[in-house]
Amino acid sequence: MYFPYFRGKQFELISVRENAERFAQAGFVPVIEPVRESFGGLEKSLKAVCDAGGSAVVVVNPFHGDHSENGEGISNLLKAYLPKREIAAGVLLTADMNLDEVVSCLKVHEDHNLTLLHAGFTQGKALAEAVAGNNVVRHLFLGSEDPLYRRNFKGQPRVLVRDGFKRRKRNLDYPPVEFFSVLHASFEEEGMDGFGDFLTVGDEFQESGGPAYSIAIHLTYIDPDDEDRMFVYHFKSLRSDTPADPAGKFAEALSALIETINRVDSKVLETQAVLEFRSLHARGHFPGLGYVKKLSMQHHIETLAAFFKK
Repeated sequence: MYFPYFRGKQFELISVRENAERFAQAGFVPVIEPVRESFGGLEKSLKAVCDAGGSAVVVVNPFHGDHSENGEGISNLLKAYLPKREIAAGVLLTADMNLDEVVSCLKVHEDHNLTLLHAGFTQGKALAEAVAGNNVVRHLFLGSEDPLYRRNFKGQPRVLVRDGFKRRKRNLDYPPVEFFSVLHASFEEEGMDGFGDFLTVGDEFQESGGPAYSIAIHLTYIDPDDEDRMFVYHFKSLRSDTPADPAGKFAEALSALIETINRVDSKVLETQAVLEFRSLHARGHFPGLGYVKKLSMQHHIETLAAFFKK
């Protein structure tokens, strides 16, 4: 149903690990594109997913990060998970790949359950013929708006992944609130069996962020009075003149968050992540920006889990 797309940075892998039981209970399947050389965090996350009885997809040929030139290490790691069919090997199909390269990659992972991630590849008809009858269990379309391409894989599980998070170069440039997505409520109308997004991080990959002149906390909510459309709040610090005092700026953004969710007409779900934001506010504590991003992602996951539970 829901396929949240994670890149394998530390706080994202921790998010997968800490939400493993929630994913399993909701039937959500995290997709992980490893971008760091070390596999320690990835192994812990996959173990947590398996222990919870859940499923995951691991991209074996990442486009970004330390394994973009050679995914052999990822393939070797996944061999240990062959008995656990819930862990699928994901093959990323980009615009610069040809059919022979795709078939070769699929051959390497023929013993695994496979998920194909369509990300610009154009030879849809030929690919559909080449993979017919093999161990491909689903197709993920990353931002593909071409229904004719997607049509080639009709009859197999299909998932549409769209980036609802509109990243700005500066936190200062985010509006107070904006539209995020309707895909969680419309994927079946589009003939899909599931949907995905890049949570509150976005698809744009960044190795590391620069100094933050302004700090922003991103919090999604679903509006039942607007046909279940999803929106995202951007709570920003008041100051943005220098990168100094990140703790104080976080407190400013957090105060804006607390003020909004305390309103009687607030539509933000009171998730475990929101309770942690309340605790941070009460204690006057700044846990670091990575932790704040993790809480934002957790809230997004909890919000969608509650939406499908009702």
